[in-house]
Amino acid sequence: MSIQKNLHYINSLLPKHVTLVAVSKTKPIEALQEAYNAGQRIFGENKIQEMTQKWEQLPKDIEWHMIGNLQRNKIKYMAEYVSLIHGVENLKLLTEINKQAKKHNRVINCLLQIKIAEEDTKAGMTIDEAKTIITSDDVLEMKNIKIVGLMGMASFTDNKDQVTHEFSSLKTIFEELKTDNKEFKTISMGMSSDYKLAIDHGSTMIRVGSSIFGARNYNK
Repeated sequence: MSIQKNLHYINSLLPKHVTLVAVSKTKPIEALQEAYNAGQRIFGENKIQEMTQKWEQLPKDIEWHMIGNLQRNKIKYMAEYVSLIHGVENLKLLTEINKQAKKHNRVINCLLQIKIAEEDTKAGMTIDEAKTIITSDDVLEMKNIKIVGLMGMASFTDNKDQVTHEFSSLKTIFEELKTDNKEFKTISMGMSSDYKLAIDHGSTMIRVGSSIFGARNYNK
């Protein structure tokens, strides 16, 4: 199927309250342009340098999401344009995002990454760590970032019950933390392999790559 048909199929399944992020990492400009021509306006990348190159070449009404692991020394390269940062794991990252956003007179939306998977390779903070950040005076004084929700990655497994449990746990954590932050509106969970299950358990934002663009080529 073409990118256009893939997008049409996925969008036909999505409830109105769910946002589709087209994960375009490793994909060429031409593929993103095809998705753009089909109406897609939100793209997710996991490397700041690659995302910046694409931002420079593609239409400026695209909303860019950073979905990969963050390095503090590279945040400055995307602070001018990034719309949402999915994987904020600690206070140091928030502090740097706020600092760089201030230089561009912007407010950058952020999601706190919660560890819900049993896999050691999946990053994220605990609910207690998230609660400490949300209620800390340091964060409350930051005027150039806005914490708008949570992000989580389920285990890479065929065990549907385990994935369901992990998605449900993020939804529960979201509802608990929401009482301390009225800006909370986004639960980013679910990818090509499990986005339908994620939506059933509270996701409001899915990150879909291979189901739109096909398998990734990491050799490029």
